[in-house]
Amino acid sequence: MMAIDTTTPTGLVAILRGITPAEILPVAAALVEEGFTAIEVPLNSPEPLASIELLAGAVDPTSCLIGAGTVLSVADLVRTESAGARIVVSPNTDPDVIEAAVARDMRSYPGIATPTDAFAAIKAGARSLKLFPSEVLGISGMKAIRAVLPDTVEMLPVGGVDQTNLGAWAAAGAGGAGIGSCLYRPGDTADDVRLRARTLSRIWSETA
Repeated sequence: MMAIDTTTPTGLVAILRGITPAEILPVAAALVEEGFTAIEVPLNSPEPLASIELLAGAVDPTSCLIGAGTVLSVADLVRTESAGARIVVSPNTDPDVIEAAVARDMRSYPGIATPTDAFAAIKAGARSLKLFPSEVLGISGMKAIRAVLPDTVEMLPVGGVDQTNLGAWAAAGAGGAGIGSCLYRPGDTADDVRLRARTLSRIWSETA
């Protein structure tokens, strides 16, 4: 299995909360073709492990990493790894989950909202931090935390990021962003997702 390069900025992460296995492959194909570099299936989606397994078998890991979101325990992480996940995204900072991900050569994205969270995550081995909820913390909050972190650690805003503010987040130094409901909502077609993904990818490539 190819090792993950944690020195490369993540870019855009599609958060497909609520997607089903029957929908996943055409939506994922559209996202990859439009330049998204990671796809996250939250574990509170219908049959998430089945969706992750389908993605892992269909998507080239050199162009797009596949993973799970809302990963709250090491047991969750192990199940997602067995399904083929290479990244794990959490709403919180749990050192046990981070350490387990690092030990398995998975890329961990723990949720952080304070410098204390950030340094606890870094101590556990994380190099990519999910700024959550970013609509509350704002760009000024990211900049304040970013100023005290090692240069080797990236921050990704998640929560309220859309086409109206993605460029501002990129210009402020985000290493990527998690894009959720403005990109995909349950029932959306692959064509719906493609059009939104194209706009978001253009904004990111022009600004980041």
